[in-house]
Amino acid sequence: MKIVVFGASRGVGLEVVEQALQAGHTVTAFVRTPSKLTVQHPNLMMCQGDSMDAAVEKAIAGQDAVISTLGPTRPPVPGMMETSARNIVAAMKKHGVRRLVSTTGAGVRQPEDNPKLTDHLIAALLNLLAKRVVLDSAANVKVIQNSDLDWTVVRFPRLFDGKNTGKYRFGYVSKDSSNQLSRADAADSVLKELIEKKWLRKLPLVSY
Repeated sequence: MKIVVFGASRGVGLEVVEQALQAGHTVTAFVRTPSKLTVQHPNLMMCQGDSMDAAVEKAIAGQDAVISTLGPTRPPVPGMMETSARNIVAAMKKHGVRRLVSTTGAGVRQPEDNPKLTDHLIAALLNLLAKRVVLDSAANVKVIQNSDLDWTVVRFPRLFDGKNTGKYRFGYVSKDSSNQLSRADAADSVLKELIEKKWLRKLPLVSY
């Protein structure tokens, strides 16, 4: 499968690139600074650009699927997540690319969630310290939800550097869901859902 990955130079995005290549996919890594991506592979191509501008369309043309692991920048760029989502969705529609898997935080709540006390406390803290980021993340998800694409938005709790255990689960925020997940397992879950499509037009939480 030909996949373009947004947010490919770090975190979950970098893990997705590496695991997708290992699985035999052809990957286009969309990066702002190519020197930050040190991965080398015959099936890896690079597209330099900003997800807030027209470079997005060039990267998406000819792909089979899109993965977006874009997250807030430091310092935050106002409206970056929402604008990027609009650009990605518009380019996918123009070029007939249907499959999109995007990622966001567990703080983007869903009606099926049953958060525990610590989840409420974390959400309150985020709203206090990073309200603009929280709102931008929610707006990003809303753009995707309002599209007619074959989308899935995978939500993650707090991420850490760790091994790909494969022992995670898909579901919703609950009394039993953990508050952390390795980036390697997060990437694995994205690629798993990309192929299996078990959560089409839904926002599952992936956790231990």
